[in-house]
Amino acid sequence: MKKTEWPIRWDLLVRYRLIEAVALWEGRLTTNHICYSFGIGRQQASKDINTYLRELAPGNLEYDRHLKGYVPASNFKPVVTRGEISEYQDLVDSQQQLSSVFASLEVRLPGSHSVASPGRVIDPATMRTVISAIRGGRQLRASYVSLSRPEAVHSVLEPHTIVCAGNQWHVRAWCEASREFRDFAISRLRSVPELLRQKVRHSVSQDDDWNRQVTLEVAPDQRLSQPQQLIIANDYDMQHGKLTVTSRAALAPYVLAQLGITINTQHPDPLVQQLELINPDSLGFGSKREQALKTIAACG
Repeated sequence: MKKTEWPIRWDLLVRYRLIEAVALWEGRLTTNHICYSFGIGRQQASKDINTYLRELAPGNLEYDRHLKGYVPASNFKPVVTRGEISEYQDLVDSQQQLSSVFASLEVRLPGSHSVASPGRVIDPATMRTVISAIRGGRQLRASYVSLSRPEAVHSVLEPHTIVCAGNQWHVRAWCEASREFRDFAISRLRSVPELLRQKVRHSVSQDDDWNRQVTLEVAPDQRLSQPQQLIIANDYDMQHGKLTVTSRAALAPYVLAQLGITINTQHPDPLVQQLELINPDSLGFGSKREQALKTIAACG
């Protein structure tokens, strides 16, 4: 490889990072991942994979003819990534938004600094198994702990979506033990779930809380002075003194948690609280299901 100021061209580095992150966290990499993400042809995508394996990470990936894609080898070792879940989160975010690749490239502009917070540790094998179950529409046998129930609970899960909320990763799934759709923090799965052969019997279309949209109306904490409230309103570009946010009902508690808002409690210091929800009754948080969601968001 030609040595320049940067050992790898920027455009290639981004693609190599995607190759590595997708293989590690999803467990299956195809040329489609690269084609769709960067708008390049299949021949170039295949060349990128081969160059990655030849020049950067020999033996890191193996081609699985059954899966028709590349899978991480047993001795896989990250070369252009750190092997952290936050890097996979960057990829997910970039697919959902027309955002730059600033975070994943670790580019630093003059006079700027990005504050990083500790992320929760997730086993790549666990993430790969959950994603495989979602893609294949299959059940998982899992062991799970929570703050409300520290002892491990065993259940069969039927997952349909992975959710990233801040530094937390959850899987939305039907739980056979509780007979309802729930959120499970992936970091709290006690071991790699078992991927079962049985197909799921409860689909995303049956998840009422997931499919129901709610409107959150957020305003400055009314205990603040008017000048202080105006500052908060300007921070969020509020219209007529409030911010309107639409969210899936199942995800609303996480949206509120990121804004520092809980439903039934309020920080004694309004300078810390800053924001409040002004329409809690319209959200249906009185149900057992959503009360449980509140607890998850608060205790996370």
